[in-house]
Amino acid sequence: MTDLYSNSIIRNIYKRPSTNSEVSSQIIYGEKIKVIENKKSWIKIKTINDNYYGYIKKEKLKKELKIIFKTYKLKTKIFPKSDRNTFLAFNSRLSVINKKKNFIEFEKGKWVRKIDIKPINHKEKNFVKVLNYFKNCRYVWGGKSYKGIDCSALIQLFYQYNNKFFPRDTKDQIKFKSGKKKIIKFKKGDIIFWKGHVAVCLNRSILIHAYGPKKKVVIMNIKETIELIRKTAKLKVKKIVRI
Repeated sequence: MTDLYSNSIIRNIYKRPSTNSEVSSQIIYGEKIKVIENKKSWIKIKTINDNYYGYIKKEKLKKELKIIFKTYKLKTKIFPKSDRNTFLAFNSRLSVINKKKNFIEFEKGKWVRKIDIKPINHKEKNFVKVLNYFKNCRYVWGGKSYKGIDCSALIQLFYQYNNKFFPRDTKDQIKFKSGKKKIIKFKKGDIIFWKGHVAVCLNRSILIHAYGPKKKVVIMNIKETIELIRKTAKLKVKKIVRI
C-alpha cells in the first residue's frame, strides 16, 4: 500500500470501479490517500483524513508533497487562467515551489494569491464564517466543494480545515460524539442529526444545511425545518451534539 497525494482539483470517489456507480465522496487537491489496490483503469483507495474507501479513475498522483499552506476561501483562483479548472476548492493543500511578491507557485505554472491561503496549522474557530462560504452552493450527493456539496461534507469540512478528524457520512458522524435525543432550547453550534441528514445551528433560531429538496445549501428556521422534515420525510431528530 502506497501513500500518494491528489493533484486533481476535484476528483470523484466511486463506490465501485465504474462511472455508472454511485459517487460516494470526493478528494481535492493535495489530499493524501493510500492506494489499496490497482486495477486496469481504476485504483481502490483509502483517504487518510477520514478513512474513507472507494475507487478513483487511474490518473497520475503525486508521490511527494510537502504541504505548507491550505486554501481559505470557497474558490481560490489559479493564475494564470487555464482552459479547464481555474479554481481550487476550499481546504486544498499546497506545497510551495516558488514565491513572487503577492503570489506563491504551488505547481509548475500555477500560482495563487497569498491572501487566499493560510498556513497548514491555521485554525478557524468561527464555524459560522466557514459554513456560510457554502451558502447557495448546489446540493450534490457525495460532493465536498464549491461545485456541489452534501449535508455531511458541509460539517466535515469545518473539522478537516482545523486538522481534526470527523467522519464522512452521517451514519458515522452521529456515533462520533455524545449528545442528547431531545432539547428544549437550541444554541449556536448545535449539530442536529436525523437519519441520513445533518444540519448546524448558526444561532438559537436558524440553521444551515445542504438540503436535497431545496437543491442547495440554505439557511432556515430551526423549528420550521424540524417540522418540515417530520412531515415530508417522516423523520424525527435522532440526536443533538455540540460542534
